[in-house]
Order: sequence, then C-alpha cells, then structure tokens
Amino acid sequence: MFLGFDHLEQMLERASKTASDGYPPYNIEQLSRTALRITLAVAGFVMDDLQITQEDNQLVIRGRQADDTQGRVFLHRGIAARQFHKAFVLAEGIEIAGAWLDNGLLHIDLHRPEPEVRVKHITIKQGSSDGAVQPSSPARDVELARDLSPITEDEPFGRE
Repeated sequence: MFLGFDHLEQMLERASKTASDGYPPYNIEQLSRTALRITLAVAGFVMDDLQITQEDNQLVIRGRQADDTQGRVFLHRGIAARQFHKAFVLAEGIEIAGAWLDNGLLHIDLHRPEPEVRVKHITIKQGSSDGAVQPSSPARDVELARDLSPITEDEPFGRE
C-alpha cells in the first residue's frame, strides 16, 4: 500500500501540460546509476539567449534569440530562430549539478544522491499512553450508537 503520494496526480498533470512540439530536439543520457545528462540542440543560440531555472520540481529551459535579420534577405531559412520553453519534471531529490554550452549543444547534468537507509525502531510499551486509541467495550459501543441515532419528537432539545 502506498501512502503520501497525493502529489503524484499533480505531477502527471503538470508533465502532460509541458508536452511541446519537440523543439528543440534533445537527448536524455544515463551516465551512471545516479547521474543523468540532458542535451538540447540549440544551434544559433548563445549563452545570453538561454535561461535555466528550477521551479519547484521542474527544470525549465527557455531560449529567446535577438532578432538579427535587419538588412538580411533570406532566400531559404531552414535554421529555426524561434523562442522555446522546455520543461522536465524532476523526481524528488534530483539535483542540478551544472550546465554548459558547447558547439550548439546545451548540456545539463543531473545527479540523484544515494538515498540513506533510514531505520526507525518503534518502542512497544506496556499498557496505555495518553492520546492512544483505546479498544472499545460493548457497553461503550451501545452508548455511542445511542448518541448517533436521530433525535425523536420525545427528545425535542436533544439528549442529556
């Protein structure tokens, strides 16, 4: 049984909303058991055109190129020069180790630290403790059932 995973639905919803048209193309590479690398093809972008942020559990990469087409006449324009917004939902505990731009490829390294094995021993005590749930007796169950039954005309102001 899984407990405390209420946020999973929200993460899946957020991931479906961030699906985009595939621009820019990217790779996700597993470097080791604890390391990943995302590589985006950002030809024509310089470092000042790119922004990487971590927003809660999302890695967000934005690219916006300055318009440098003034005075230029293109007979064919096959190199995309448009802005983009790419988001990746990160699992809890994933850390961004660094990023660099090299030959038109933006690399972002991610690291997942090895989880610590946590063992907590629970002491079993004899008797009862304040605030502990007490087992009910049959006589107490009858009292509770009477208290929860609907009020009748014979009891217009409730029960004592």
